[in-house]
Amino acid sequence: MDFSQLRNFIKNRMRMQHIYQPVMIKTILESKEGRASARQIAEQFLQKDESQIEYYVQITKAMPGKVLARHGIVKHDSGGFSLNLDRRLTADQRVELIALCEAKVDEYEKARGRLIWLHRIKDPGYVPGSLRYQILKKAKFRCELCGISAEEKAIDVDHIVPRNKGGKTVIENLQALCYTCNSQKRDLDDTDFRPWKSLYANRESSCVFCTIKPAAIRGRNALAIAFEDNYPVTKGHTLVTPVRHVQSFFDMSSAEHKACFNLLEESKARIADRDRTVTGFNLGVNDGRDAGQTIFHCHVHLIPRRKGDMADPRGGIRHVMPGKGLY
Repeated sequence: MDFSQLRNFIKNRMRMQHIYQPVMIKTILESKEGRASARQIAEQFLQKDESQIEYYVQITKAMPGKVLARHGIVKHDSGGFSLNLDRRLTADQRVELIALCEAKVDEYEKARGRLIWLHRIKDPGYVPGSLRYQILKKAKFRCELCGISAEEKAIDVDHIVPRNKGGKTVIENLQALCYTCNSQKRDLDDTDFRPWKSLYANRESSCVFCTIKPAAIRGRNALAIAFEDNYPVTKGHTLVTPVRHVQSFFDMSSAEHKACFNLLEESKARIADRDRTVTGFNLGVNDGRDAGQTIFHCHVHLIPRRKGDMADPRGGIRHVMPGKGLY
């Protein structure tokens, strides 16, 4: 292969499913020896992996950032972290302190070895690509715990029973989790989240919300939808419901709660942008027959309010009990 053939391959023949091919070629080209180890190439992949950066951003804020701030060692502002020093360090002082930090790292690594990174080692035995694909496909490329899409956050293939507890790399012991859920689960838990996938898919053919027409939907995300009420209390009255058929607000998962609240925020912003007469909102949930629920698929009411739409609006949702609104 000569230069023109390689250039033609890169420009015209390369078929990509990820960044790996061009990054690998670039890494080899940039090497003085004209060759690169698998580790050197992997390190270049890592530099491009935003999910890894986001993971360690969260680690920085939640762990060393909080601990060092509590001890008064660092301070944090919009520009980032800085040392909480009374005066600037000299060059020699900086060198000495850096050497002390490096010695601390070396000491810790020698004492614990690779165990310090065990929370990021998904499977020391490697999950074959075909098996990984089957797991992700069955999960529809979503986290089987929080429901987030692989387009939004990197999805890992997790061992339900951890390998260090005898778990095997077989399809019945694998599940798809986003890197956040997986790192929080770690290798200390053997919870099988796969039943959530079928749970989220639960629908009732007789339910008007489960069978709502796509054209009526004004907003959606992975686990919730928003649409206008057929019997609106005010113009723009919107309902937000979980996609799954679930009767009570209190039976929804935390992921469904978050999905509904996200849609409520989006719906509120959309209504306010389109109608400048809207000056307030009522939010409400009728949970149970005795609370006035008539459609037994949980739904949150988002009711736009306008100045003067009631003579005295004080009390808001307290008016569900006659005479209790004014106080």
